[in-house]
Amino acid sequence: MGFSSALQSRAAHEALIVRQDAELRLMETMKRSIQMKAKCDKEYAISLTAVAQQGLKIDRADEMQGSLISKSWRSYMDELDHQAKQFKFNAEQLEVVCDKLTHLSQDKRKARKAYQEEHAKIAARLNHLTDEVVRKKSEYQKHLEGYKALRTRFEENYIKAPSRSGRKLDDVRDKYQKACRKLHLTHNEYVLSITEAIEVEKDFRNVLLPGLLEHQQSVQESFILLWRNILQEAAQYGDLTADKYKEIQKRIDTVIGSINPTEEYGEFTEKYKTSPTTPLLFQFDETLIQDIPGKLQSSTLTVDNLTVDWLRNRLQELEGAVRDCQEKQMKMIEHVNGGSPVANGSIISNGSNTSNGIQSNKDSLCRQSKDLNALRCQEKQKQKLVDMIKCALNEVGCEELPSGCDDDLTLEQNFIENGYNNEQQQRSNSTSSPGLGIMNELMRRGGVLTLLRGRGRHFKRKSTPQPATPMTRSRQGRFNKLQPRSQSLGSLSISLSTNRPLYEEEWFHGVLPREEVVRLLNNDGDFLVRETIRNEESQIVLSVCWNGHKHFIVQTTGEGNFRFEGPPFASIQELIMHQYHSELPVTVKSGAILRRPVCRERWELSNDDVVLLERIGRGNFGDVYKAKLKSTKLDVAVKTCRMTLPDEQKRKFLQEGRILKQYDHPNIVKLIGICVQKQPIMIVMELVLGGSLLTYLRKNSNGLTTRQQMGMCRDAAAGMRYLESKNCIHRDLAARNCLVDLEHSVKISDFGMSREEEEYIVSDGMKQIPVKWTAPEALNFGKYTSLCDVWSYGILMWEIFSKGDTPYSGMTNSRARERIDTGYRMPTPKSTPEEMYRLMLQCWAADAESRPHFDEIYNVVDALILRLDNSH
Repeated sequence: MGFSSALQSRAAHEALIVRQDAELRLMETMKRSIQMKAKCDKEYAISLTAVAQQGLKIDRADEMQGSLISKSWRSYMDELDHQAKQFKFNAEQLEVVCDKLTHLSQDKRKARKAYQEEHAKIAARLNHLTDEVVRKKSEYQKHLEGYKALRTRFEENYIKAPSRSGRKLDDVRDKYQKACRKLHLTHNEYVLSITEAIEVEKDFRNVLLPGLLEHQQSVQESFILLWRNILQEAAQYGDLTADKYKEIQKRIDTVIGSINPTEEYGEFTEKYKTSPTTPLLFQFDETLIQDIPGKLQSSTLTVDNLTVDWLRNRLQELEGAVRDCQEKQMKMIEHVNGGSPVANGSIISNGSNTSNGIQSNKDSLCRQSKDLNALRCQEKQKQKLVDMIKCALNEVGCEELPSGCDDDLTLEQNFIENGYNNEQQQRSNSTSSPGLGIMNELMRRGGVLTLLRGRGRHFKRKSTPQPATPMTRSRQGRFNKLQPRSQSLGSLSISLSTNRPLYEEEWFHGVLPREEVVRLLNNDGDFLVRETIRNEESQIVLSVCWNGHKHFIVQTTGEGNFRFEGPPFASIQELIMHQYHSELPVTVKSGAILRRPVCRERWELSNDDVVLLERIGRGNFGDVYKAKLKSTKLDVAVKTCRMTLPDEQKRKFLQEGRILKQYDHPNIVKLIGICVQKQPIMIVMELVLGGSLLTYLRKNSNGLTTRQQMGMCRDAAAGMRYLESKNCIHRDLAARNCLVDLEHSVKISDFGMSREEEEYIVSDGMKQIPVKWTAPEALNFGKYTSLCDVWSYGILMWEIFSKGDTPYSGMTNSRARERIDTGYRMPTPKSTPEEMYRLMLQCWAADAESRPHFDEIYNVVDALILRLDNSH
């Protein structure tokens, strides 16, 4: 079925015109896309050329002389360059295709115009005759009525005239005859026009219109043929499977396949062939012990009361290492001989012991052999140390050990200092060792506090009372909160115990995240204690500012005591007080000394002070409750953080509290405190009884006045003006994130996405972005400024005046985004003042710099409200 028989109706003609318009638009779309592809291919060609040039920039290329892999790489890069040239050529050909598509589009427009003109011409002839028939019929009716009237008049006068003559009768007769003549002429013209119209209509329907449509179908199909050829040409120049690309890839495969591992280093080996290296000599430097009295001898182990336990422990470690090496060797030999694969440290560290598709069996066997040799060397090395230690212990015996460094007080004191940080060096084999006399003397003279463990006896160093200098008085004053009630500040020799739980200590900050802790520790020596959760296990951490920030996990002994590198204590409080008063580093490596405890800030509340009453909502991180503070009986709102959330989410949760704690404005929801002493983490805020602004708008849509709506806009502008002055970007301003009190006053809330920066660039993707409230530059480039909040404020105004409607209703996020980019803006809600809608449009300016700042917005809204009040 063709055009000539199927498309003769007026509706079909109009549909054909619409189809031609759609085809023209499709051509334009194709042209833009092909132009974009040509541009991308050109850019890719440039990038590929840069890759090839970069790949050929080999530093000190002479050092790779004779290398097959270097030669293959150069050929590979040359082929990439050829590939780039091919891409560039194809891109240029695509531009030619675009030109052809442009000419085709122009010709199609001309053909469309010619068809419309011809169709209008033949339709006009038929329309003209149709009108003419109607006109002739109208004239016919007119003359027929005149004729009938004159004939009646003539008949009346003829009957009345006695002599059938007279002037009056003659006049009537003449008029009657003229009317009769006109009637007959009109009758003939009407008949002729009908006859002509019948013929013209027949020709229009059977000859002219079918001929025009048949011609148009031929023209359309010829365009489609040309169009298809152009698309085939475009596809041809975008075909990556073309022979030219295949040839390039084939040459690349050939040069890479020419790499022969056995020939790669032939020329290199011949050029740098040398004699075997001279063995390195390791000798004991005897100058080290020239000035040390005692029995230290070069290259000889010293066994005395200071070293025997260390040697025994070292011997035990080495013997265990030897056994491990032997077991690994046995497992590896079993595997090589056909046993089941066994995961061992050597194989895991050096790669898989089975073929991974790249290594050959030969490579795998070489690797296993290498690993086995490495294990044998490790066993031999450690066995040598085992034999050496055993020999030294056997020579001295274990019953009576000589004391170490009897005549050197400095060395003894160094031993005490170092032994404090290593429990294994605190052991002494005999309570009768002469070395203990030196230690007791040190303790009598007020040496540093330490704890030495001997066989069956414990020795505790005591610090002698020191004069109360201004510095010590200052330290004692700062640490007064740390001091247990049963202990005096001047002595550590008595029992240290307290009945208070750890979370009641002022310097314990609960599960406060590390990022928040770092903000509190500013000077060297500042410290606090906190709790962290690792692998669902709670750990207590000491955080110290010392050349940066250091975090020490409190170690738990088998007896349930607590320690760092020094002696254990029955409670964490005692451990922390010991580190503070002794002024010893927490660990030797860190050197960190505790100087000033950082107590909880006023906004860090205790979890036990908050009584949750009822759930009133749900947030991104957990539930929202109405609650009461025990201390003040104040009703509050509490946001909770689910305990199962990862640390990153918990940090984001607390970010809102960190931002809010420094703000004080009637249109910003107030922070009362943060509970981080234990799980769950909670943010305590003022309770705004009206709830969410969005819910309020929808529930009270019938009762809201224009004055109240404008007041809500002014409140929001006042809050955002305050945030803008603090360089705070909210990033999620919307009616759902605002609260309203019982007096219709609006407060900005939900600072979970906020940032305290003049400009913020999103680097973690655009997940959970409120697209319909977000400015185009933020969606397209991830760039946020306060002017992005201005765009969101415009959406908030629209929500207020639409009484809670959804922006861009009926559109998906992607569709709304497309419409906005093309200049679409939402129409004004019903009953919105013209000035307020004009302000919305200013907030939605595509150019961010053209939008008003919040100070200007506030002044405009305030002035409009004032004018409204005065008019009433």
